This record gives sequence, C-alpha cells and structure tokens, in this order.
Amino acid sequence: MFSLKKLIVSSLFLFTTLLFKAQNKSVVIAFWNVENLYDTINDPLIDDEEWLPISKNKWNSERYLKKLSNTASIVSKIGIDEQKDGVAIIGLAEIENKNVLIDLVKTKQLKSRKYQIVHYNSPDARGIDVAFLYQKKYFELISSKAYTVKLPGDSARATRDQLLVSGKLNGELTHIIVCHWPSRRGGEEKTNELRISAAKVTKHISDSIFAVNKNSRIIIMGDLNDDPTNESIKKGIITTADKNLAKDNIYFNPMESIHQKGEGTLSHKGKWNLFDQIIISSEFNTSVKKTYSFSSAKINNFPEVCETNPKYLGQPFRTYAGSNYLGGYSDHFSVCIYLKLNEK
Repeated sequence: MFSLKKLIVSSLFLFTTLLFKAQNKSVVIAFWNVENLYDTINDPLIDDEEWLPISKNKWNSERYLKKLSNTASIVSKIGIDEQKDGVAIIGLAEIENKNVLIDLVKTKQLKSRKYQIVHYNSPDARGIDVAFLYQKKYFELISSKAYTVKLPGDSARATRDQLLVSGKLNGELTHIIVCHWPSRRGGEEKTNELRISAAKVTKHISDSIFAVNKNSRIIIMGDLNDDPTNESIKKGIITTADKNLAKDNIYFNPMESIHQKGEGTLSHKGKWNLFDQIIISSEFNTSVKKTYSFSSAKINNFPEVCETNPKYLGQPFRTYAGSNYLGGYSDHFSVCIYLKLNEK
C-alpha cells in the first residue's frame, strides 16, 4: 500500500526536479573588475601600503565593509531578470587575496548562493589578482591552473596571471579563461606590445584545449584593457562580431557590436571604452538539443553604479577618484552573457 507520506515525498521530489530543470533553461555568466578589493591588513609581500588605515586613502574597516556590501549587492543583481539564482559563474579582477573573496561570498546578499572560490596569488607587484566564483548547482569544478604572463623588455616586470578553470556547466565540459591584461598606463601605443604578449598567453591556453578537442567550449573573459576592435583581440585571439562566422578557432565576441554602438564599461576623459569582455568559442553557437547556446550579452549599468554628478553623469560610480573617497562601486561596469538551453 502506497502511504500518504511516500506520496508527499515523491511529489515534492518531482516538483523540485521540474523546478530545477525550469531554472536551468537559462544560465548567466559574468565578469567584473571590482576596483581594488583590498583588506585592511598589511601584506609585506606586496605593495598594498595605500590600502591601509594609516595610508592617504584611509582604507579602514568601515570602508572595507561598505566595499564588500556594494560589490555583493551588484553581483546579487546580475542576471536575475532572467534567472532567479542570478550568476552561475563570475570572473573577478582586482582581488587582493582569497580572504577578501571569503568575506565577499559570506555577505548577506550572497550567502544563500553558496559561491565556491578559485583563486591563485599572482606575481603582480600590487598584489591584485583575478578570481572565479561559481555555484555548485550549476558548475562542477574539475581543474584549475594559473598561467604566468611574461612581458617583453623588462624581465623583472610582473603582471596578473591568467586563470584557467575547467568543469561541467550543467553537465557540459566548459573551459573558462579569466584575464586582466596589462594596463594602458604610459600610453596606448607604448603599452600595446604588453597586451599582445598577454593575448599570446590566452591564445596558447585556448589552442592547447582545442588540440585535445577541436569542439571545446571555451569562454574568455576579463578586463583586457583594449577594445573589441583592437589588434590584441581581433588578431591576437582571432574574433568576429558575427556569430555565423565563428568557426574552428575563430571566436565570437558579442561585445564588439555593443562597442560599435558607442557603449562601454569605463570612461576616460569623456571617451567610452569597452575593456571588459566575454568572448566565446563557436560551440556556443549551436542548435543541438539539450545543449547551451548563446542568447544575448549586456553591460550591467544599474542606476546605483552610475554617477549622478552632472560632470560625470552616467559614468561608473567609483570607490575612489585618486585618493578622494567617493564610496561608490567600481570604475568599471560589469558585463554578462546569457546562455539558453536548446529544447528543440
């Protein structure tokens, strides 16, 4: 005899299964340069002196906790217009260490999502790294590795490592490369070769993956400090703005068409740049049933992350302008892409 208790348990299991499948029809993937997420503790191995209570920035516990809350509030909002669980995976830039990531995922805005952390300390002199957060219900971690970027010229000069994370995104083997390429400090032309060198490392990582499986699903994300139309991306990674032209080792860059509309993720001297990008391999442009394909891309310029000062109206509301504390979010907007499940 089938008991009422068993019937209730069975019904709940079926309901949960159907709900989970319904939620998984859309997956949100994001990237954000969060602008100097430092703790307040001096690390003698890196140059973090300006991010201490006694520094000119007066970086104290109150400001640190506000930075965590600001960052968490935006991460919690990304993608909820289409997926109530929000971001399945997100790459981050300008992270000091693993401890700030632990503090971030424990915030009240993110705690319920139980984000897991992938992070390696990089040789960057300022101690800022890239990192990767993921929800276990969407992503099953298989492996991770940090790749050092050797810059031309001054062999003692160091920059951020590039992070490769491999795992199953809702059952599909997916490789994510998280980058923060060298900045334009000193001038775009003078520093161009630095980003080309970084692009070569990114390309080497992706080519190594394709050598094992030419149909690999690869996502390249990061603050590339170049626009989608710059040489380091167009020729270094080999990208196209037309997803129908993406094939073999030619990547589809959905951020290029957004850039062509004059939109950006940061502004410098009144000019918009779109340095923050998510680039995908051709396997995401598929109609194969039960697989995930690209749906759309967007810049997350929520009202609260935008300046209201008429002089900088609409630009990212930053934490600092020089050593002047503003209490904002970041000097970059975040970006995301939506993947949809092919059901037919």
